[in-house]
Amino acid sequence: MSEKPPTHDPAAEPSEPLLETIDGPADLHGLDDAQLQQVAGEMRTYIIDTIGEIGGHFGANLGTCELAVALHSLLDSPRDKILWDVGHQSYPHKILTGRREQLPTIRQYEGLAPFCSIPESEHDIMGAGHASTSIGYGVGLKEAMRKGIGVDGRVAAVIGDGALTGGVAYEAMLAAGGLQTPMVIVLNDNGMSISPNVGALSRYFNRIRLNPRLYHAREGVEDRLTRLPLGLGRRIERLGPEIKSAIKAYWAPGLFFEELDLAYMGVIDGHDVHALREALTEAFESERPVVVHIHTVKGKGFAPAEAGGLETMEEWHAAKPNSIVNGVPASKPVPVTETDSPEGIERLEKPPAPGAPPQYTQVFAEAMVAEAGRDERVIGITAAMAGGTGLQKLADQAPDQYYDVGIAEQNAVLLASGLALQGAKPVCAIYSTFLQRAYDQIIHDVCLQGLDVTFAMDRAGLVGDDGPTHHGVFDISYFRPIPNVVVMAPRDEAMLVHMLHTAIAHEGPAALRYPRGAGEGVELPAEPELIPIGRGEILAEGERVALLGYGYGVTVAQEAAAILAEHGLQVTVADARFAKPIDGELAVDLAREHELVVTIEENVLPGGFGSAVLEHLEDAFADGPGERARVLRVGLPDRYVTHGKPELLRAEAGLTGQSVADRVLATTPSTQPVLG
Repeated sequence: MSEKPPTHDPAAEPSEPLLETIDGPADLHGLDDAQLQQVAGEMRTYIIDTIGEIGGHFGANLGTCELAVALHSLLDSPRDKILWDVGHQSYPHKILTGRREQLPTIRQYEGLAPFCSIPESEHDIMGAGHASTSIGYGVGLKEAMRKGIGVDGRVAAVIGDGALTGGVAYEAMLAAGGLQTPMVIVLNDNGMSISPNVGALSRYFNRIRLNPRLYHAREGVEDRLTRLPLGLGRRIERLGPEIKSAIKAYWAPGLFFEELDLAYMGVIDGHDVHALREALTEAFESERPVVVHIHTVKGKGFAPAEAGGLETMEEWHAAKPNSIVNGVPASKPVPVTETDSPEGIERLEKPPAPGAPPQYTQVFAEAMVAEAGRDERVIGITAAMAGGTGLQKLADQAPDQYYDVGIAEQNAVLLASGLALQGAKPVCAIYSTFLQRAYDQIIHDVCLQGLDVTFAMDRAGLVGDDGPTHHGVFDISYFRPIPNVVVMAPRDEAMLVHMLHTAIAHEGPAALRYPRGAGEGVELPAEPELIPIGRGEILAEGERVALLGYGYGVTVAQEAAAILAEHGLQVTVADARFAKPIDGELAVDLAREHELVVTIEENVLPGGFGSAVLEHLEDAFADGPGERARVLRVGLPDRYVTHGKPELLRAEAGLTGQSVADRVLATTPSTQPVLG
C-alpha cells in the first residue's frame, strides 16, 4: 500500500460544493481522494440538516458517509452489487444514487422508503428491513454470477457489528468460506472501543492475509509456537489448546474469520476515504471472500452524538422531527420516542403528558415487572430490543430475570424452550414482524412440545413510517394453524395487563399481540385478573348487525357503531379477545341473531381472525337446520402496505370506523345513506 496522504481537513471550506453535482455513482469515479472526502462531509451536513428537520434514522447514517462514497467510487452500481444490511444506514447510498433531492420525503407517505427498496431504485439490490441477511444475499448473488447467470460483477455486503449477532450471518459466512465465494464483507463496527491499527506492521499483516501463497502459513503457527527456544515451546505445549488459541488470536487479529476461510483486513478507519478505498481495492482484487473490518463512529460529525460515547450515540440513533436546528439540538426539547430499529438501542418514550393515555409498550413493561415480582419463574427474553419492547425496565429492576440474546430471534425462542423445560415461565418479547424469523422454533420447539412459553408481540398491526418490513400484520395468520397455542389480543391497555397475566398463568404456549402507540385511555387495574381462555365479551347490544372486533378491531368497531347510530342503526359490538380458540358459542349466537356479522382485525385477511369465524360458522351450520347471518370480513388487503402514518395507512386499507360504517350501510337495506 502507498503512504496515506495528509488527512483532509473537514473545517476547510471548499471553493466549490461537490455534492450537488453527484446525480449518480458514476459522477464519483473521476474524483480524487480529497474530493471524495469533501463529498462525504457535505453529505453528512445534508443529512444532519434534513433528518434533523423531518426525522428519521440518524446516527448510523452519519457513520456511513465515507463508506458509501468509497464503495460507489470504486464500483459500478448496479452492475456491481452493494448490499446494505437492514438499510437504516443507507441514506448516504440513497443520496449518491439519484435520490438526493427526495431525501426530505423519506419515511413519509408516498415518499422515499426508510430502508432499501428494490422497486424504488435499481441500485437497491435487496429490500430487507431486518438485520443479518446481507452476507447470505451476497453469497447467492455471486454464486449465480459464477455459474454464468445474469451479468457478472463485484459484490460487497455491508453488515454492522450489531447485525453480526444474528445467526444467519454466521451461516452465510460459513457458506462463503466453504465455497470460497469471491466477495467483500464490510464489517461496519461502531459499537466497540477500537484503537486504529497504524504503521507498517499493520499494512504488512493486511498484505500477508490477502496473499494466497502466504495466508495458509497461519496453519503452522501452533507448531511453531511449540518449537520456541529456551524451553518456551514446551511450556506453551503444557498450557493446553485454549492458551495456544489465545496466543494465536493475539498474533492474528481476525483469526475467527480466517478460521472460516475468510481473509481478514482491519481495523480500518471508516472515516478516511483514502484508507477505505485502498483496503477495498485490495480486497476486491484478491478474488476470495474477504472481511474488511472498519471502525466508524455512530453520529459522526454531530457533536451531541459523539460527546458522551456510546450512550449519547444511542440517543441519536433516530432523530425526531425538528429536533435539530442549524446543526445543533433544538433549544426546545423534543420527546424521545421509540423507533422501529432492528438494533437494540430504542428507548421507551418519556412519560406522557398528564392525562394522556400511556403507551402499550410502557404498560407491558410495568406489567412484566409486576409479574416477575409475583413469580421468580417469570423471565423476560428479548432479541436486541430491550428498550423497544419495554424489557429494559425489567433488566433494570430484576436483572436476574432477564436475557438479551442479540439479533437472534431463533435463539431467543430456543432459550425460552430450555427455560420452560426446567419449569420457568419465559416471556419472549419480540416485535410481531421479527418473530416471523423464529417460526420453525415456534412450531417444533415450543408448540409441538407444549411448552409454557409466552410470546408478547409488540408492534402488531400497521406500525407506520418504517413500512412493510416492519408492519406486524401476519401474526394471527401464522399462529392460527399451529396446534396447542392460545392466541389473544387486548382491546385496550387494561386488557393487556389481564391478558399478560392470563398468558403467563396458562400452562402451555400463548401468543399475545398488541399495537404500537398510545392506549385507549382506560383505567389500569390495581391487580390483574385471569381471562377465561376462548371466551369473548359483548360490549353493546343491538340488532340486525353485529360488529365482532379483535384487538384494535374493537376500537374500529366502536367507532363504526357510533356512526351507524347516527343513521338510526343500533348495532351489537363484541370483543372476540381470542383468535384461537375462538369463542364459537359467541360466533354462532351472533350469526343466528343478526343479519350481518362484521369481523374486524388489523391483520391480513387470508388466514386471519375473520377466516377463523367463517370456518367455524361453516362447520357449525353444515349439518343442522337454521339460517345464519352473512359475514363481512374487514382487515388488511392481500398485499404489502406502504410506509406512512398509521392513520393514513388505515384509511387507505379501509380499516376505519367510517369505512366500516359505509360498508355496513351499503349492504344493509332500509337505512339512511352516509352523508359526505
